[in-house]
Amino acid sequence: MRCDILLAGVGGQGLLSVAAVIGHAALSLGLHLRQCEVHGMAQRGGIVQSHIRYGDAPLYSDLVREGTADLILSLEPMECLRYLPFLRPEGVVVTSSVPVRNVPDYPDLALVLAAVRQIPHHRIVDAAALASEAGSPQAANFAVLGAATPHLGLPVNALAASLDAAFASKDTRIREANARAFRLGVAAACDAAAPSLG
Repeated sequence: MRCDILLAGVGGQGLLSVAAVIGHAALSLGLHLRQCEVHGMAQRGGIVQSHIRYGDAPLYSDLVREGTADLILSLEPMECLRYLPFLRPEGVVVTSSVPVRNVPDYPDLALVLAAVRQIPHHRIVDAAALASEAGSPQAANFAVLGAATPHLGLPVNALAASLDAAFASKDTRIREANARAFRLGVAAACDAAAPSLG
């Protein structure tokens, strides 16, 4: 098995935490891992992307090539559109519906979401609603991670354990809110009644 993922978002959304959780879960299962982050701006609101590749055979490049990504996991809807050239024809996009209006001419959100819906395999999740339900608006990133679990090729329990380990030194309330957001995202991937727009 092999999975090539491109994570997209903006600074301050916790994208690199999501990348760390996925990478740690892959390693815990004995998979080979390659990972690379690109920070467009070292501040909130700047573009951030992460390339993650893992599989049961050695990998020799950190970067996902254009047209080969199995998954684009995006914490911001316009950012997922930026990286569509990387998606393979049968690839999947999972994105939050919540915009980060970090540029003065941010396009109309309805148009952005309509463009996402044109992608044959997509899931749009209301990560803000799920994070709020979990008790922490800052956990929206892990709600999106949960919604992407069917496309990661990793067991949910391995991802949950990796998430818990990543925040082991944090307050119990933070760990529990992150875990709840993740579980709600997993449910959103399977339950049409969960908060989702896709």
